[in-house]
Amino acid sequence: MKIFYAVQATGNGHIARAKELVPFLQRYGQVDVFLSGNNSNLKVNLPVKYQSNGVSLFYGNRGGLDYWKMAKELSLFNIIKEAKALPVDQYDLVINDFESITSLACKIKQVPSIGFGHQASFKSKLTPRPIKKDWMGELILNNYATASKYIGLHFDQYDEFIYSPIVKEQVLLASPKNLGHISVYLSHYSDEVVASYLHQLPDQLFHLFSKKEKTINQRGNIIYMPIDNSLFTESMINATGVITGAGFETPAEALYLNKKLLCLPIKGQYEQLCNAAALNNFGVPILASLNTDFKRQVETWLNGAHPTQLHLGLSTQAIVEKLMEAAASLEVQEEEFNQYELDHLSLKFR
Repeated sequence: MKIFYAVQATGNGHIARAKELVPFLQRYGQVDVFLSGNNSNLKVNLPVKYQSNGVSLFYGNRGGLDYWKMAKELSLFNIIKEAKALPVDQYDLVINDFESITSLACKIKQVPSIGFGHQASFKSKLTPRPIKKDWMGELILNNYATASKYIGLHFDQYDEFIYSPIVKEQVLLASPKNLGHISVYLSHYSDEVVASYLHQLPDQLFHLFSKKEKTINQRGNIIYMPIDNSLFTESMINATGVITGAGFETPAEALYLNKKLLCLPIKGQYEQLCNAAALNNFGVPILASLNTDFKRQVETWLNGAHPTQLHLGLSTQAIVEKLMEAAASLEVQEEEFNQYELDHLSLKFR
């Protein structure tokens, strides 16, 4: 079997998930990865055969999206050109983790695909949303990367096609400890902005994961660390708690490890507001932004109860098996459709 796996490289979560998934997919055949986007900070140890700048999200320094930079990077002409050139029709299975060029390529070439990943879970109306829905956000989640069938991942099984998060093997095999530090990853803020708030708690040690730092070094109560998947995971395994955005992979792993979790959604990113609503149901405090009340908020959080621990309903292997079952059903549907077309033509020309 030849498998085409489209991976969105906006942020780090999609790549981290792909690293866990690919070895299981390779048991079924050859896997070629299409990496789309250019602002992930992780090393990409994947079988990448195709690559594109794609459509990426960029962040400013104070918790929001950088719309100007996003607009400069976007070229509709190039996206259509790349979609036409993408050889999705040469593969037995197309898996799409929220990637728009692959979605367009499959439409143009009439190739069935499976939308797989966290964003696929938003195809269900049962997936948590914030009290105030954003029609534009809903439009993007539902139309940015459409597919023939969906396998969603979320914190809980909100619908029949939604399954457990894919948790790294390093986390699954871990023996969590509490060594007293707090792991901080807030990619939508600059180091300087985050550090100015962390310094307000001089007796608390923080591991701050930075896009700028290349080596580990300590300044005051902050140990600055370069962004590295294994390094961050090790920090989180041994942390008192985790402060991060309202993404998916990191909060899921923190909840699985039964760590205290404090989340600051990226401003203007509707998916993170949806995640925040789901995390709130787990007892996770949500902060709208870093503000003058940050010191008190962190102290209250540290003195409060742990959130509800996340339990995995299925292993990664079992989720891949569900994905392959979905792929088999796609083949049946395509065969039935082709037979219908043949029968229809036969009747037409009698």
